[in-house]
Amino acid sequence: MPTKNVFPIQIYTANIGSKSKALNAGLLHDINVLTRTDLEGIRWSKKNYVGGYTSYNSITDLHQRFPDFIDLEKILRPHIKKYISSLHWDLQGRKVLMTTCWVNVVPANTYHSLHIHPLSVISGTYYVKIPKGSSSLKIEDPNITKYMNSPPRKISAPSTQQPYLHLQPKAGDIVLFESWMRHEVPPNKSSQDRISVSFNYEWL
Repeated sequence: MPTKNVFPIQIYTANIGSKSKALNAGLLHDINVLTRTDLEGIRWSKKNYVGGYTSYNSITDLHQRFPDFIDLEKILRPHIKKYISSLHWDLQGRKVLMTTCWVNVVPANTYHSLHIHPLSVISGTYYVKIPKGSSSLKIEDPNITKYMNSPPRKISAPSTQQPYLHLQPKAGDIVLFESWMRHEVPPNKSSQDRISVSFNYEWL
């Protein structure tokens, strides 16, 4: 074939399987406590995360506070290792470690606009509760700002050649991506809350 794909962008997805039932029950309990007691997060969310709740601006070290989040961090370790291997990173004797971890409760019509995670190298989400019809994770092609008068891609084009990739997760799923990738959560079209745990890793 005369053309070849270069500069690949890798996104890691997995499901933790049978471990998810007990883990998610514990996480949901902790998240319910946070949505009632994290007053700073509740105030910030009312202004910046309208309709929903996130501990992103209040409590971001959940992986060091609550046993269920500590367990999640341990479960993520082999997946992080696999992702780093697939990226062929030379860590030069340093480590990639989780530095922040927070929760997101996204009710009907709440959304999270396009953003990146500065200073981190790997970011991701673990999905705790994903009702039928809830929003996807939308990841943007980093080349989109350089298209310069390019014709639009056909609807029939492969997902790898579309300007946006929509990942529809389910409970127990893990999604990992490099932190410079712009991504968003479109408005939740389900009547139930979409609940997830997000996290960042830094090269330390």
